[in-house]
Amino acid sequence: MLWRKQAKAPILRALYAKAQESVALPVPLESQAIATFRLTLTQHLELCRIRAELEETAHELLQSQLDYQILRSVPGVGPIIALTVLAEAGDLRRFRHERQFLKFCGLDLATSQSGAYRGRTQLSKRGNSRLRSALWMAARRATHMQENTFRQKFSRYLRSDPTNTDLRRKAYTACTAKMARTIYGLIKHQQFYRAYREDAIPEPGGRTRSHGPLRQAAAVA
Repeated sequence: MLWRKQAKAPILRALYAKAQESVALPVPLESQAIATFRLTLTQHLELCRIRAELEETAHELLQSQLDYQILRSVPGVGPIIALTVLAEAGDLRRFRHERQFLKFCGLDLATSQSGAYRGRTQLSKRGNSRLRSALWMAARRATHMQENTFRQKFSRYLRSDPTNTDLRRKAYTACTAKMARTIYGLIKHQQFYRAYREDAIPEPGGRTRSHGPLRQAAAVA
């Protein structure tokens, strides 16, 4: 994984040189392989163009709504994710508790049981799959950003074994559930996301001021 402050040019040159020695095979420019690659690249660029148009349209239509503005303040949530949440979930204030919203998303825990047999507890995945997928993508994006509580939660999960793929999957799932709880809390309390519970401005006497509910909705575990 390349970090933002790493020098990427030497790494990319080394990868390119290694590829020439291994999997990269020289083919003529007029070959069918190059034609297929160009076709795939053209399709990819067209999909990127369509997505950019959708993002612009969604932002123009929803930018005046407070719920959309709150969603956009959450790390990892762009115009398409915000549009999906509003379209699939509707008014989040209709849910009395965050557990109801988690169940609606299919992010609640369920245990399969039959007679004396009791299976392991896992996500039910019985809710809205499109909404769950959007929250998953937002959480994945947030964990790759700096200075937010999602990144901190993801790092805590992988602290014991960063190379464990099963643990990484569980970490992404936990961050997805955190994303759902955070979005619900912020919209319910009409507050914008802030990464930490406390401001950096100390009160007289050296104590740091806490905003209580304002921070609790944003920094929900």
